[in-house]
Amino acid sequence: MNIITSKSNNVIKNAKKLHQKKYRTDSYLIEGWHLFEEAVENQAEIRQVFVLEAYLDRVENIQNVTVVTSEILSLLADSKTPQGIVAEILLEQPVLPYQLQGRYLYLEDVQDPGNVGTMIRTADAAGFDGVMLSKASADLYSLKTLRSMQGSHFHLPIWKLDREELFERASQSNLAVLATTLSEASIDYRQLPQIDQLILVMGNEGKGISPEMATRADQLVHITMPGRAESLNVAVAAGILMFYLRNF
Repeated sequence: MNIITSKSNNVIKNAKKLHQKKYRTDSYLIEGWHLFEEAVENQAEIRQVFVLEAYLDRVENIQNVTVVTSEILSLLADSKTPQGIVAEILLEQPVLPYQLQGRYLYLEDVQDPGNVGTMIRTADAAGFDGVMLSKASADLYSLKTLRSMQGSHFHLPIWKLDREELFERASQSNLAVLATTLSEASIDYRQLPQIDQLILVMGNEGKGISPEMATRADQLVHITMPGRAESLNVAVAAGILMFYLRNF
């Protein structure tokens, strides 16, 4: 059995490049057993697997397995305590249908990978039908985002589109655009009429939604806070709103 021990090995060097967005043209890395098992269960195309020798029996039915040392695995992983496996997965980009039906989440320029991943995971848990990301939002396939999503990107479609296309698709599909912001024109989310065809928009952590979004959205909504905190974390706010809207 050959075990890769060198950082200068070309296979390792090429895999490590996938930490950078510019190299993720058709594949990306995942780490940890939960994400790996999600990939297998959801029939994602696994390009190659890097694993410690102690865990070889857990990947015996997988092709293109490379055994590496713990030092090399730490080089490929992003977490401080890697779980023993890193895998390269084919990057599949779903086509956005012309006609949409259901409930969707749109993230407008959300910067933090943890927030993006958490909101996608929450949309999955709340039974939303898909997630849309603005092009300025955090990278969907960074290891930090993937770790926060916990495999939810295997469960529901995720698309990238700008604001103009968002409004075009919403109009074509008769979806109400609900944007979160605190202003005189916004209402408490509990005052919303029953809506089951919608796009919920969550804005940037510091700036909130864009002025264009605030002007063109069908309804502005906010979460009334009886306490003294000035604001909620965007992912927490998204969770409150998604589960409320899902129960309409």
